[in-house]
Amino acid sequence: MTENQNLLSTPPPPLPTRPIKLPTAYETTLPNGLVVVVVEDERLPLVSYRIAFRTGDAHDPAELPGLMDMLTGLLTEGTETRTSREIADEVARLGATLQAGASSDYTTVAASSLATFSDEILELMADVVLRPVFPPNEVELAKQNTKESLKQQRAQPAFLASEMVARVMFGDHPYSVTAPTPESIDATTRERLVEFHRSTFVANNAVFVIAGDVQRDAILQRIEGLFGDWQAGTLSGDNFPSPPRRTSCSAYVVDRPGSAQANIVITSAGITRTSPDYFPMLVMHTILGANASSRLFMNLREEKGYTYGAYSSLDARRTAGTFRATAEVRTPVTGDSLKEFFFELNRIRSEPVSEKEISDAKSYLTGVFPLRLETQEGLIDQLVQIKMFGLPDNYLEIYRNRIQEVTIEQIQEVAKKYVKPEEAAIVIVGDGSQLNEQVKPYAKDIEFYNTSGKRKTIKTAAAAELGNQVTELTGNWSLQIDTPFGQSIPATLTVSHSEAGLAGKVESEMGDGELVFKTFDGESFVAAISFDVAGHRMEAQIAGQVANEQMEGSITLENAPELSFTGHKTVRADAQQAPS
Repeated sequence: MTENQNLLSTPPPPLPTRPIKLPTAYETTLPNGLVVVVVEDERLPLVSYRIAFRTGDAHDPAELPGLMDMLTGLLTEGTETRTSREIADEVARLGATLQAGASSDYTTVAASSLATFSDEILELMADVVLRPVFPPNEVELAKQNTKESLKQQRAQPAFLASEMVARVMFGDHPYSVTAPTPESIDATTRERLVEFHRSTFVANNAVFVIAGDVQRDAILQRIEGLFGDWQAGTLSGDNFPSPPRRTSCSAYVVDRPGSAQANIVITSAGITRTSPDYFPMLVMHTILGANASSRLFMNLREEKGYTYGAYSSLDARRTAGTFRATAEVRTPVTGDSLKEFFFELNRIRSEPVSEKEISDAKSYLTGVFPLRLETQEGLIDQLVQIKMFGLPDNYLEIYRNRIQEVTIEQIQEVAKKYVKPEEAAIVIVGDGSQLNEQVKPYAKDIEFYNTSGKRKTIKTAAAAELGNQVTELTGNWSLQIDTPFGQSIPATLTVSHSEAGLAGKVESEMGDGELVFKTFDGESFVAAISFDVAGHRMEAQIAGQVANEQMEGSITLENAPELSFTGHKTVRADAQQAPS
């Protein structure tokens, strides 16, 4: 090979790491306990603002999960001096943004604007943070919207998997709650919102971060004028029960009859965000499954073709965490996929990673990190996390050095410590009747649940052999089919049973159709339906669960979003057959 050919075939060596030049952050604390962080950055005439509170979804009252989410959603829906419409109009007039949201550990009120409108947006932020009124009509609307959103969530396999993982891994710790319930939504009142706001939105629970084209002295004077009278309060802290300690590998299957895919999550107890093992775990996670060149992806996607993507995730929060490996696979290859997952999980523990793998992972992590700090929004979000998680003030400066310090030995050490296949929880959302035998070789115990999170059993008997259990399904049902647009379509389902088996028909505004039942195990059923819509023949699959004369499930149409439905029995089968 000539010298020129060698040059063309050999990639150039990576350039040396360039230092990150970050604007200096100035921090002060007002007499009422409000921490203020100001970053002066005059490169663009823009300013980003964050007011962050050390209270998040995990601090919701036990009987009212979802309270903080509803509260943040209502902050901009009316104050003592402005209506919801006036707030929206003023934000639009300024060409600004103003929104609020909550995570497990903290809550933020975020805004951005041109520097010219700093005074106006700060006054607006003060109004929604200090003086929200939670108008009764907006509270009722928020409750109805939350219920509709919850119905849509429960039709999504990814949500069902996350919900079960949280429930299994966190136990009595409040991280186990991922969504409100219809009962908690109904129990939420304006009075509870006002009370919760009064106790959590206090000055000594907050950090105000400003980054952009501002003058430090002027912005501090303005903040003190708007927030100086904000009262301090008593803080609840993070006194939560510890997550349960796992001692064996168990599987938890959320049954979605007829599902063509299985959502797999294999999870072990992880670390907190301030753990000294964080950086070795981050590099190990990058090698194992963080991206499309990691081991899990290359195995399950590129080599085996079981899935479009297989990944790991490092969920490190303030008081607990998990480490997860995930993929959505075709149902028939669920068992084969579990085999490859456990192969890779054991390999990362038992074999040292290669020099190339650790070098590539470090290059990736140190390379993408500066990109997160290029914009004001990216920088301010990192500063908020530093304050909310209690990270070192110089975290952004030392990040790349800490990554480079990670050794191969440290990676294997944390893998053995936190990647524990023998104690893992295997959560799978899919067709339980097809998953049972595939999961057995990998789990000591298997528990089955319906999509409402209630324990169930999986039976394989045919409908003709189920005896009296068939009466749970037969009869007339009144259904409400939820559309993606927040509307409900009424429908009637009629199910009968004869020597030939189960039969049924659906009548609705979408059209009428006959059902051909594929499976029924006494609790869950799957059926095919064919009906006319505006002269076009449509094929669909309906899957549901029945219990106590209540029904819930989903309808899958060709080339259309999945539709969830709920219903109740209006006429029992024995009443249908009674003589007149």
